[in-house]
Amino acid sequence: MRVTATLPLLSALICCSLTEKLPNVSSPNIIIMLMDDMGWGDLGVFGQPSKETPNLDAMAAQGMLLPNFYTANPLCSPSRAALLTGRLPVRNGFYTTSAHARNAYTPQEIVGGISKDEILLPKMLKEKGYVSKIVGKWHLGHRPKYLPLKNGFDEWFGAPNCHFGPYNSSIRPNIPVYNNSEMLGRYYEEFKINRKTGESNLTQIYLMEGLDFILRQTKALRPFFLYWAPDATHAPVYASKRFLGKSQRGRYGDAVMELDYSVGQILSWLRSLGIENNTFVFFTSDNGAALMSGPKEGGSNGPFLCGKETTFEGGMREPAIAWWPGHIKEGTVNFQLANVMDLFTTSLALAGISPPVDRTLDGLDLTPVLLNGSYELQNRPIFYYRGNELMAVRLGQYKAHYWTWSNSWEELQNGIDFCPGQEVPGVTTHEQKEHTQQPIIFHLGRDPGEKFPIRSPSWTGCLASINLCRHLKSHLRVLTKEYQHVLSMISPVVEQHKKTLVPGMPQLNMCDLAVMNWAPAGCEKLGKCLKGPKSAPWKCDWPH
Repeated sequence: MRVTATLPLLSALICCSLTEKLPNVSSPNIIIMLMDDMGWGDLGVFGQPSKETPNLDAMAAQGMLLPNFYTANPLCSPSRAALLTGRLPVRNGFYTTSAHARNAYTPQEIVGGISKDEILLPKMLKEKGYVSKIVGKWHLGHRPKYLPLKNGFDEWFGAPNCHFGPYNSSIRPNIPVYNNSEMLGRYYEEFKINRKTGESNLTQIYLMEGLDFILRQTKALRPFFLYWAPDATHAPVYASKRFLGKSQRGRYGDAVMELDYSVGQILSWLRSLGIENNTFVFFTSDNGAALMSGPKEGGSNGPFLCGKETTFEGGMREPAIAWWPGHIKEGTVNFQLANVMDLFTTSLALAGISPPVDRTLDGLDLTPVLLNGSYELQNRPIFYYRGNELMAVRLGQYKAHYWTWSNSWEELQNGIDFCPGQEVPGVTTHEQKEHTQQPIIFHLGRDPGEKFPIRSPSWTGCLASINLCRHLKSHLRVLTKEYQHVLSMISPVVEQHKKTLVPGMPQLNMCDLAVMNWAPAGCEKLGKCLKGPKSAPWKCDWPH
């Protein structure tokens, strides 16, 4: 396994390498911290009762909290593709047409990956001399042409896929861990994850890789982009020995505590290097907590309905903190509707780079919100996609569901539940239900848990007493008026979106065992090459 420097050793290097305060430069450094399956309700600042995220809570106190921040898809791969392209997955190709409204991602049998027609953030940042590194999970395709160094990144330490395993290598290879363009080993082999105890040093390795990169670029006086994407909170969750057994929340909480510690170390490192005022840091997650992995290996989505894989609030509303001392006012909370694609456009704006004009971008520039605390973008919509279907739209405080689906009855009967203990009749449906003619509408301010739909004009039933029915009908007229008003606002937005949408070529339709991680680059040096089967592609089966 690769040996990295310890934090005390790196600290000792500062006095020898940085003898004077670094000059201010026009292009700030950019750090995006993307967690894996961490929920909105996992942070103390969002009300988690255990209060085990002191560093993230302090980050929020020193920066801006964004309670209305969303992902672009309730699953890992499409969400990450959206962040790095500034485009909805249905535009950048990270979806499937194999079946209607199915979540798809990049397991190691996937044939596709990020399209060559997409322009990723690190490639755009090169225009201003940025050096870019990804640490952790990539998940945009594992075949050579799809890997980070082929898509604008200068450095990479991490893995192309989830840390599932361990596998019998004669049937399925364990996932490789890369240093730049060559593998260093594999999960469960050189990079240990103990499935029984949950012990692994991966988060510490990812932390040290991030700290080392920051130090090197600071010494070289180069602006940098660090995409720090650890995956410890994705099942099977893990933590290092120092953190195991420390959380009131069990092993998942241990993983959260170690990630919180790591965030604190990175922010402290920026201060030690004297670059905190020239480094924009954004913390968020790729999708909602995986409730189907709970309670031992799944997180919390706070008051929101359901979780990962769904387009209810629990699946797509994410924890989000922006931090930039001297630029973002301390201790602010901004309720602007925002999403992960905004990080693409905002990063370009901070770097002084014009966004590409040859494609539609879904991300907006959040600098007026972050730097001035404005609500200039208050009326922007949030689109909730599941695969190739627009499931819901939020505008202001209102959210309209055009399709509902949690997961199938068959999966539910097999113990897979995306909304455990949260069944809402007619809403968390186990069949795909279309509501395009009469959307189900919620007011998320009054009802963040999506439990009480605003009644539509067709609802006229009353089984109570005559007087109570009269009262209910009077109340219903008010609700009906509200429903019609909301529909009149949201319908044109949906119509315009669908009218102008040009879907990208779907990249997640085909699978083939032959393309798995049998012989990644560098395997020859390590004696880790495996022999795979002959190619026999098939149409991927996406059950939910």
